[in-house]
Formats: sequence, C-alpha cells, structure tokens
Amino acid sequence: MRPRVEEVRIGGLGVIDEAVLELSPGFTVVTGETGAGKTMVVTGLGLLFGGRADPSRVRPGADRARVEGTLLVEAGGRVAQQVEDAGGEVDDGQLIIARTVSAEGRSRAWLGGRTVPVGTLTYLADDLVAVHGQMDQQRLLQPARQRAALDRYAGEELVKPLRAYELAYNRHRQVAGRLAELTTKARERAQEADVLRFGLEEIEKVDPKAGEDTELREEEERLSHSDALRTAATTAHGALLGDPMSGAETGQDAISLLGAARAAVDAVRDFDPALGGLGDRLAEAGYLVSDVATELAAYAESVDADPLRLAAVQERRAQLAGLTRKYGEDAAAVLEWAGRAAARMAELEGDDDRIEELTREYDELTDRLTALAGDLTRVRTAAAQRFGEAVTRELAALAMPHARIVVQLSQAADFAPHGLDEVELRLSAHPAAPPLPLGKGASGGELSRVMLAIEVVFAGADPVPTFVFDEVDAGVGGKAAVEIGRRLASLARTAQVIVVTHLPQVAAFADQHLVVEKASDGSVVRSGVVTLDHEGRVKELSRMLAGLEDSELGRAHAEELLAIAAADRA
Repeated sequence: MRPRVEEVRIGGLGVIDEAVLELSPGFTVVTGETGAGKTMVVTGLGLLFGGRADPSRVRPGADRARVEGTLLVEAGGRVAQQVEDAGGEVDDGQLIIARTVSAEGRSRAWLGGRTVPVGTLTYLADDLVAVHGQMDQQRLLQPARQRAALDRYAGEELVKPLRAYELAYNRHRQVAGRLAELTTKARERAQEADVLRFGLEEIEKVDPKAGEDTELREEEERLSHSDALRTAATTAHGALLGDPMSGAETGQDAISLLGAARAAVDAVRDFDPALGGLGDRLAEAGYLVSDVATELAAYAESVDADPLRLAAVQERRAQLAGLTRKYGEDAAAVLEWAGRAAARMAELEGDDDRIEELTREYDELTDRLTALAGDLTRVRTAAAQRFGEAVTRELAALAMPHARIVVQLSQAADFAPHGLDEVELRLSAHPAAPPLPLGKGASGGELSRVMLAIEVVFAGADPVPTFVFDEVDAGVGGKAAVEIGRRLASLARTAQVIVVTHLPQVAAFADQHLVVEKASDGSVVRSGVVTLDHEGRVKELSRMLAGLEDSELGRAHAEELLAIAAADRA
C-alpha cells in the first residue's frame, strides 16, 4: 500500500479559523475566491511536513496555528519503521502528525503521539510528499536545483560513484588544508621551534628533579636558623634532663620531678589499685621524656652551621626559580612542560617529511578525483539525454508540442562537492529557437508546465506518494490548461495529487473537489472547506468560468468540462 494523506485539520492559520480536509487517494483540487485562503491549505500541508514556521501566518486573535494530519501507511513498512525509530507509533495503519506555531514564533511537532524535532518531519517528508509552491518555480532556475533534479533522475546508478567521489573529495580538502597550513606558516613554526629549543636547553642545563625545590626550601630554612635550632634543642634537653655540665643537682628538671612523683605514689600504691595504675602511667611518662631528651641531645649535636652549604642551596634555588617563572609553578610542572615541548619539537622538525608525504597523497587524490568525476560525468550525460527526452515528451502532452528540453553539462574549473559537472536546463520553445536557459527561454506559464513535466517524469523514475501543487497552472489558459488537468489526472493514477488552482479546466479533472468558502463575521474574515457534490462542482466551475454561479452559459460550459474530463479518465 502506498502511503497517502487521508485527512488534514487546520486551525488558526491565515484566514482559516477551523477547517477539515478529507482527501481523495487520487486527484483532489482546491478552489475558492481570491483571499479565501486556498494557499493556506498548501501552507498547512507544508507545515505538516516540516516547512518553515512563519508566525505572521497565525490568524489574528489566535494564540497559535494548528495543523493535524492523518496518514495511511503500511504497517511494518519503511515509513512506519522511521516513525518507530523516532519513538512514535502507527496505530492500525494510521499515522498522526501534528504541528503548532505560536504567534511568538515557537514551533512544536508531534509524530505518532511523540514530541519530535521539526527536522524529523522534514526527514520523513522525503518518503511521503513533494510540496510545490509558487516559489518552487523560481528555485528551479537555480543551477544547484537543476543539478539536483538530474541527479535524482539518475537514481541508483549515480549513488555509488557519487558516494565514492564525496569520500575522496572530503579527504582531498583535508589534505589540501593541512598542506596549506604547513607551507604558509613555515615562519611561525620556525619561531615556535626556536622558543621551544631555547627552553629545553635552559631546563637541561639546570637539570631539575621533581620535588627538589621543596627539599631545598626546607634545607635553607634549617641552615639559616641553625643557631636558634641548636639553642632550642639544648634548652629543651636541659629542661627535661638537666645540665650535666653544671655539676649542681637542682632537682627541677622534668625527669627528676617525674621521679619524685612516681616515688610518692609507689609508697602508698598498695592501699588503692587505682593509685597504683597512675603510678604505672608516671613510669611510662618518665621513659617517654627520657627518650625525647636523648633525641634532643642528638639533634643538637647534628645541627651544624655551614655557610658554604647555605650559599650553594640558595644559588640552586635561584636557578630553579628562574625556570618556574617561565615554565611552571614548581619543578614537577617544569618537567611536564619540557615533555610537551620535546613532543612538539619532534612534530615541528618532522614537518618537512610530513609535507612531502601530504604532497604525494594530494597528487594521488587529485588523480583519483579526476577519474571519479569522469565517472559522474558519464552517468549524468546518459541521464541528461534520457531526462531531456522524457520531459520533452511530457511538454508535448502539456500543449507545448514543439518545445524541447535540453540538459547541458559543462565542466567547472575546480572540484566541487558534487563533482566537476555544472548542469543547466535549457528550453527551446520551437524548432527554430536556440535552447535558452529556463529563466530566459520560458514564460511564467511555460515554466509552470516545465516544472509539472519534471514531476511527472520523476513520478515514473522516483515515485513520491503525494504531490502538492500551489497554482502550478499560473499564467496558463485555454487548451494548455486542459492538458495540465489531463497530466495531473494521469499523475494521480500512481500517486495522490493535491492541487490549488484557479482554472476550471484543471479543476474539472479532479476526483474530488474542495472549495474554500469565505464568510465575513463583522470585520473578521473566516474560511471553511467544503467537499462538493456534482451539483456543487457545476456551480463552482461556473463561477470560475463566468464569475456567476447561476449563469446558464457558465453551467453548460461547466457540465461540458466535467463530461470531457470524465470521458478522458474513463
């Protein structure tokens, strides 16, 4: 089953307050008076499939515009799988898509009951719908659009060589950029190498060790205060153990006092075990104080005032300070900088080898790109011939029997992301006329027919389930309008076609006719959408033909158009 749009609900969009469009699987036409809001139908469908949100389109007085669509899709098919991958659900073959645009410009989208980024709708639309507004005719004049149209027509035959070319092209650009950087910044690299080399030589000369600066700082503190440290240790030793050199027994040192305390307690410890425990602790304290006193004596003996060593330490610290001012906060950081600088030096010194290697790769990639671009040209040339002939046949069916489309390929001066080919569609309006670019060789009406012919060709080569056209018949009338109606009806045999038109000759060929009715409620204009029966279609076609719904001549002409269209479809 081919996916199709079953129903669209629009609210608060332009002049449309509330409208429901129940769409035919074949050819649906939308008509109405000027200003009734026909184009808002196409705008709504565009929003539904990820089109740009324009807050100016929100109906005055409404806080937001809303569009909700119900699509029929194949359960388990490609579209259903894409919806499931996005976190949405397809319920019994029905997919609900919704979009809102606030008056402040905020936009939200829902897919299968799940909030999704608007870009998800755009991605999904590639497999569902082709929306063509009046601006698409102008976009068709752009060379990039014309090349994209040809590539789309070439189809799978172009996919593999184009992918191979794109991979090679991206690598070619990377290599070219790197080469340019290496060759144009030689002076900057040389200056950087000199700075790094000087720093490494300076660090190597000093030869710092991790943690050395901390150790030297501590040693300088000891050497600078050696007399004070020795005096403090000697004084503390005397306080704990007395001064044996004095020859006097004062009994005021800590050891003597602790001994006296212990003797007093030991004399009566047998009378109370608690006091005995305190005596044991006094004994422990005596042993501890004696040990500390011994260590203080040894420390005092070890402290030595060495002016030469102090000067050497201070000089070494000054050397390290010179490094830490430039390369890091301490000796360890200086060594880390040296490691990074050495790695960078190796990289800079290897640039010449790297340039030679990249140059060789660049030349190889250039040769490969040239060959791959030639493959693309061959595929496009063959596709261009088929494409031009197919569109020319369609133009003959659109009342342009002598027109001819030529797809001209030329070579660009340099590689581009798509190859070397520049594509231009040219139109020869009659056999004697030279093929001219579409912008110069086609009128507005002819350009509309060219775009329709291209879509009909695409429908056979790369089918899209639903086509939406906004006044594709602009600037066309008479027999050409009838032929456009026929081709749209023909396109509707394999796809769903929705067309906004002002031409009765086109509207007569539709399987379903919707009219956008305009009503005035005071100063507010509102629109609604109505599905017409046969009598309603006669009246609407009569209005479109003669400007009068009840004109007998207009009604007769309308009946005739409907009869011709019905016979043609049959």
